[in-house]
Amino acid sequence: MYKNLYYRVLTTSLIIIFIAVPLLAATEKDRCREEGIMVRNAAMHDLWYKKNGGECFIWKHEHLFAIKPEDSIDIFSDMNCQTFYCANNPNYKNYKSVDATGNCRVKILPKCNLSDM
Repeated sequence: MYKNLYYRVLTTSLIIIFIAVPLLAATEKDRCREEGIMVRNAAMHDLWYKKNGGECFIWKHEHLFAIKPEDSIDIFSDMNCQTFYCANNPNYKNYKSVDATGNCRVKILPKCNLSDM
């Protein structure tokens, strides 16, 4: 009798865990959504960028800019904003996937390599 009770409790517990874990993961909030992800220029030289197709701004070495999910940032290696620095320009999802610590801070290294900060 105790053996059947044990299996029922175990089965019920496992079912609850398998249902609860994905639900909790789905409700996890993106902490970086409102403030954005801070991206530091660690490429060893100045770069330029356009935010949402706007004006071309200099992005000095070791300076930061913030990117939010709705933003589009193009990074360039020339002051005329004609030559892309990255073959595949990173977007918010790329920066977010590199942010292993969850502190909403990443850096772009030489050759467009991304790293957590």
